[in-house]
Amino acid sequence: MSRVDVLVSGAGVAGAVAALGLARCGLQVALIERNLPSIEPRVANSRVVALAPASVRILQRLGLWPLSPQHAAAYQRMQVQAGAHEINFDAAAIGVAALGWITDLEALQQRCWQALTPSVRLLAPAQIVEVERLRDDVRVELDDGQRLRARLLVVAEGARSDLRARLGFSVQERDYAASGVVARARTARPNPGIAFQRFASGGPLALLPLHDGTSSIVWTRPTQIAAQWLQAESTALAAALTEASGARFGAVEEVSAPVLFPLRMAIADRFIGERVALIGDSAHVVHPLAGLGLNLGMLDVAALIEVLSRAQAAGRDTGSAATLSRYAAWREGDTRIAAGLVDGVERLFGSTPSDVQQLAERGLGIVDALPLFKRFFSMQAAGLAGRVPELAR
Repeated sequence: MSRVDVLVSGAGVAGAVAALGLARCGLQVALIERNLPSIEPRVANSRVVALAPASVRILQRLGLWPLSPQHAAAYQRMQVQAGAHEINFDAAAIGVAALGWITDLEALQQRCWQALTPSVRLLAPAQIVEVERLRDDVRVELDDGQRLRARLLVVAEGARSDLRARLGFSVQERDYAASGVVARARTARPNPGIAFQRFASGGPLALLPLHDGTSSIVWTRPTQIAAQWLQAESTALAAALTEASGARFGAVEEVSAPVLFPLRMAIADRFIGERVALIGDSAHVVHPLAGLGLNLGMLDVAALIEVLSRAQAAGRDTGSAATLSRYAAWREGDTRIAAGLVDGVERLFGSTPSDVQQLAERGLGIVDALPLFKRFFSMQAAGLAGRVPELAR
């Protein structure tokens, strides 16, 4: 039976970054992934993520950033509009180079995989079929018969992790009965590097800047309506996006074939168990309207790396309840607050018009006139408020 310090199940961005960071702290790490990772470049797909400054700092510290310009576009301004009211954010107001980077998810994933080979034992394709947790370690068996033992098992399998369920974690969920319609669009005027979001009946529409002046579209639509856009003519979708965006950058002149992903909130009842820690989407999934998804996961990763590295340096058991409780105390509360705020915004703006929604729209104009409030919200979105992990400072 092979022995390592930490087993990480799931080689998505959160899992791969966690494995790499822990290995660089001197821990022996095995990364288990059910699909064989590809490190070959592919044509960029429609899925992008907004990386906050804290996440980019983590990637920089681990040698995973920058990506090539065509795969990561910085934006210094963000505009949020609801009804006749608008709030504007600027990177200079919080002393950062950019409010975020719109990043091709596949390109980031490939960069993570390329960095793994020298320092992490990658087991793929493979998946865990049996888990035994003992007082001093956790033991797993893979589907190919290999057996491994470690001080800690980190679950980073994503939102639908079956391992999480088998380990006894439950999830509190809210189905938004909506899907994100994702595509890339060319507008009459190039996007000048502004992350724009407009709230309207049925859900928000985001136009996120890409390196070539086009925009990545994320449009929240009720599930049945969203599905209809898969069969619609591109001209019809372009016209609908022009109307929904208020022609912010002029008419949408060209749009790629859309893809859909369902929207829900899901928070694990706890982030740790006996010699187990959850990170990333295995611990939490939030509505994409604030772009917090992967950024929350990156803060999980940085916090876990810091907690485990300090335990190792002090000669403590890296998988003990005392060690893991530090990670849980750090991340569970912050994550639940962030998820609650995003859910609250969705409830205010994502439904049919109401008196409460109209009041919330007016609130945007009030906040826009109050620099201290804007700075508070900006720092939260940047991942630079509260207790910031060392890797993100």
